[in-house]
Amino acid sequence: MATLKNTRATIAGQIKIDLISQTHALENAAKEKEVARTFISDTVTGFPTKEMYAYATLATLGDDVYSEPSTIALESHIAQLTGKEAALFMPSGSMSNQIALRTHLKQPPYSVVCDLRAHINKYEAGGAAFHSGAHLITVPPTNGHHLTLADIKENVIISSDVHFTPTEVVALENTLNGTIFPQDEIIAISDYAHSQGIKMHLDGARLWHVANASATPMKELCDPFDSVSLCFSKGLGAPIGSCLVGSKAFITKARWMRKLFGGGMRQTGILAGSAAYALTHNFPQLERVHNLAKKLEAGLEEIGAVILSPAETCMVFYDPTVLGFDYGEIADRASQLPEPLVLGGSRLVVHIQTSEAAIDDLLSLIRDLAKEKKEAGFVRPKPQQNARMKDIYIRRT
Repeated sequence: MATLKNTRATIAGQIKIDLISQTHALENAAKEKEVARTFISDTVTGFPTKEMYAYATLATLGDDVYSEPSTIALESHIAQLTGKEAALFMPSGSMSNQIALRTHLKQPPYSVVCDLRAHINKYEAGGAAFHSGAHLITVPPTNGHHLTLADIKENVIISSDVHFTPTEVVALENTLNGTIFPQDEIIAISDYAHSQGIKMHLDGARLWHVANASATPMKELCDPFDSVSLCFSKGLGAPIGSCLVGSKAFITKARWMRKLFGGGMRQTGILAGSAAYALTHNFPQLERVHNLAKKLEAGLEEIGAVILSPAETCMVFYDPTVLGFDYGEIADRASQLPEPLVLGGSRLVVHIQTSEAAIDDLLSLIRDLAKEKKEAGFVRPKPQQNARMKDIYIRRT
């Protein structure tokens, strides 16, 4: 008996772990400072803050596969907010999009029409093909900004010809690369799609930005769609989570699909609490984010960088090569500042924890680099005309 007890104690000793170091508080404070100077993504926000965490710990402790009161309250609020019958809490935006497609698509063959630049096409690991066996018809917008009704009509497949895959879903994204999809165009596409029996899905990961920037209610933005995916962990700064909204029948099936995908979660109350805090306290901060992004764009333009996509919400895409240097050189210099800046490539993302000092320091750095290159003899090249649409999202290697 003593041997068994000793063996159990040995196993318990092997299993236990203490994650909390004596320096974690200092590390978190340093991370929060770094986040304020990071332009890679709005997913890096240093949440939950102490205030968000304190609120979230008051949430209920149910099991979401069965019934979790705080999560149900969040889902009910999001459904009401968007004018839909029901909502489902999801671990991520990618899962939310993929489950939406899988729920809409029932009997192959079928196709989904989307923007060439769409997240479901480029950044979800081929999920539409893997999970749903769906063919994606990817369309470059003829205007370079957003898909139009003409783009959709030209690319949807409405045919019984066995050589083709009939279109069953049109999937739009708002915002896409930080740009706002005009609502009148969305309504025109939706009216046409529904007249052909085609479902409409919206990847609305950053739709909160559209609501804030355009002062348009969420219900109005969501009305043209049969399903919408909304993220809490990007612009709003919650640590994790998205919501998928739609009809009761759609969400009932989507909940089943979530379980099939391995997305059924247990004590999600603390996550729902974090999302609720973000909705209440962080959504109003998006106006400041947009103003900072516009300040960043104006500064880059004044220095002479090419603006590839303007700051309609929280992102600016730019090209510094006309000034004589690339993204790598900027990032290297930025990392050597007394208070480093964290940069990727062409995309600069402003978020609710971005400091105005970080904007000023980045512009100062690029201005100094441009001056150095000019003094060294660099001559700005003449603009090149190229009708072919290029991907403006260039990652630094």
